[in-house]
This record gives sequence, structure tokens and C-alpha cells, in this order.
Amino acid sequence: QVQLIESGGGLVQAGGSLRLSCAASALSFSGRGMAWFRQAPGKEREYVAGISASSGSRNYADSVKGRFTISRDNAKNTVYLQMNSLKPEDTAVYYCAAGSGSWPYTNLSQYNYWGQGTQVTVSS
Repeated sequence: QVQLIESGGGLVQAGGSLRLSCAASALSFSGRGMAWFRQAPGKEREYVAGISASSGSRNYADSVKGRFTISRDNAKNTVYLQMNSLKPEDTAVYYCAAGSGSWPYTNLSQYNYWGQGTQVTVSS
């Protein structure tokens, strides 16, 4: 059974940093694009960042460019999201997702495995 388990969320003040991790199991991790999405209360789930299977390509939402960095360690079946200069509008539940192919797709429908989410709250 495929599992994606996120960790690293929490409460942080504006301007602070957090590092999210997502550990995958029972998955051909090294051959899949991975991504982070987030969902704030009352809003749709949105793409945050994605990384290709080989780490050669990375995509970021405009709202997080220059502040967030996605990376992966295929030996550990883990993908990370380093979040710096956090803002109150970054508050959301953050989800890790495994794609159906090797590319870091930005479309939610291209991801067929999801984690349970981890809460990130940024206070002003």
C-alpha cells in the first residue's frame, strides 16, 4: 500500500522558516515527479512546487518563487519543501503528492497519490 507521510508543519511567526518532509513507501519513487500543494480554509487546493524524477526540473507557483525550495533524495524516498520568509497568507494544510509520470506537472489531476497533509500556520 502506497503511503506518503508529511511532517515538519507547525506554527511560526511571519518571516520565519519551516522545512516540510514527505516520506514515500511502496512507491516507485525515483521514477515519479513529486509536488507540494496547499489548501487554505475555504479555498481550492493549489500547486506550490514540483520536482521531476531526476531533480532536473523544478516548478514554483509565482506566490512562493524565491522563498520556497523543493528538493528530493531518491535514496531516502523523500521530498522536501524548504519554506523561508513565511507570510500569513502561506497558512494552509500542505500536501505531498506523487505524480503519474516523471514530470513536475502543475495540474492536480496528474497526481494519483496524496499524503494526509500537515498544517502550517504563520502568525503576523
